[in-house]
Amino acid sequence: MNYLKEHNVPQSYRDQVLKWNGWGYVNSYFKLNEDGHVVMTGNKYDMAGHVMPNLRPWIEEKLGVAVDYTTPSKKLSEVEIPPPVENDEIHDELKNANISFSNAPRIRLMRAHGHTVHDILHLRDGHPPRLPDLVVWPRSEQDVQKIIDLAMSTNCAIIPIGGGTSVSNALQCPETEKRAVISMDMALMDKILWIDKENLTCRAQAGIIGQSLERQLNAKGYTCGHEPDSIEFSSLGGWISTRASGMKKNKYGNIEDLVVHINFATAKGMIHKQCQVPRMSSGPDLHHIIMGSEGTLGVVTEVTIKIFPLPEVKRYGSLVFPDFAHGVAFFREVARQRIQPASLRLVDNEQFIMGQALKLEVNSYWAALKSSLSRLYITKWKGFHIDEMCAATCVFEGSLDEVNNEERRLYALAEEYNGVVGGEENGRYGYRLTLAIAYLRVSRPNTICFIVFFHFFPHR
Repeated sequence: MNYLKEHNVPQSYRDQVLKWNGWGYVNSYFKLNEDGHVVMTGNKYDMAGHVMPNLRPWIEEKLGVAVDYTTPSKKLSEVEIPPPVENDEIHDELKNANISFSNAPRIRLMRAHGHTVHDILHLRDGHPPRLPDLVVWPRSEQDVQKIIDLAMSTNCAIIPIGGGTSVSNALQCPETEKRAVISMDMALMDKILWIDKENLTCRAQAGIIGQSLERQLNAKGYTCGHEPDSIEFSSLGGWISTRASGMKKNKYGNIEDLVVHINFATAKGMIHKQCQVPRMSSGPDLHHIIMGSEGTLGVVTEVTIKIFPLPEVKRYGSLVFPDFAHGVAFFREVARQRIQPASLRLVDNEQFIMGQALKLEVNSYWAALKSSLSRLYITKWKGFHIDEMCAATCVFEGSLDEVNNEERRLYALAEEYNGVVGGEENGRYGYRLTLAIAYLRVSRPNTICFIVFFHFFPHR
C-alpha cells in the first residue's frame, strides 16, 4: 500500500468503537445463546445480557426466517478497497497547515456510507460504494474554510460527515466522479463553546454528538430537548443539515424551532447572520436555506440553539387501543385539543407484536403473574384481539402539576376511544427499545440478519 498518505491522524471514536459494517457499537449485537434464545451483547443498553424468549419464535413464524441459517459478513480484510485518486498538491498544503488527514483504506471506508439497509448489505457483501479518496479532520472554523479553499484550488470535491447516520445517500460519493473526493470529518469539532444562562442559549461546534451535547447540558441543569432516534451517534451539524425532528418535538420543537444562529462555511467564505436572535422580520431567513441542504451548499461549523431547564418531573406512560383506527382517531383528537405531552407515538399491530416479542424474560414470580393478569384483562375482560390491537407510548415532562394535569387529561381522552392505560414501565421500555431496535436490521456476522418492514401511512 505505497499510496498511504497521513498526517497527525486522530484516535476517532468512529474508528475505535463503531462497527464498520453495521449500526452502532462494535460490541453490541443480537445473538443466540447456548439455549437457542436471543440475547443482546455488550453493556450499552438496559436489555443487554437479558434473554428475549419470544423473539426467535416471532422471527421464524412471522417472517419465515430460519434463524439458524446465517449470512455472515465479509471480513474487512476480504473487502477489495480500490486505491484513492491521488492529489499530492492538497496533501502538501494540508500538512503545511497542520490539518490532520489520511487516505488509509479502513478510514476511507468508515466514511463512505450512511445507514440505509442498502448501505449495510453492500458492506456486508464486500461490495462497498465509491469511497472518498481522502479524510480530513478540521479542528476549527478556520480549518474548515482552509480545507474548502484548498479543495477549490486543487479541483477536489468535499462531502462533510458528522455522525454518519444518514439515510438519504448524502454521504455517497458519485460513482462517476473523476475528481478526488474529500470526506470532511467533523469529529474533532465537538465542544460546547458557551452557555448563556440568562437567555437560555448554547453555542456548540457542529461535530458534537447528540448524547455528548445532552450529557454536558444535563450536568449543568439544562437540556436541548432534541432527541432523534439517532441521538447516540448523530451530530448537531447533522441535525441542521437534515432538518431533523426529535421524539419530544411536541414540547421543544423540531431543530428549526431550536436554532438561533448558524455559522456556515462555503466556497465564497463564511456566511452567518449579523445578530444572535431567533428570527428577523426583514428579508428571507438564511437558516432555512442552510437547514436540509445536506452538505450541498457548504459546511455547518458552529450553532447556537435554545436550551431549557431540566424538567422537574419526567414520567413515561403507555396506552393500548382495540385497533389502529381507534388509535388514529385518538391522536386526531389529541392534536385538536392540543394536549400533546412531550412525546406521543402510535405503533400499529405489526410493531406492537414485535415489541411484545422483544420483551425480556421475567424471572420474578410476581412480575410474571402481573404480566399474565394484564394480558387476561386486555384480551378477556376488555375483549381486545391480539392480532388487531395497537399501542401508544408517551413521555410527560415539566413541573409535577403540569405532568399530573397532562397525564389526567390524556388518559381521560383515551378512555373515550376505548383506550386502556398500559402502565409506566411499558412506556419506559418502549422508548428504551428505540435505541436498541436498529441493531435488529442487520446484526453481527454469524448471528441474525433480517430486515423488518412496517406499514407506511400516506400524509393527507
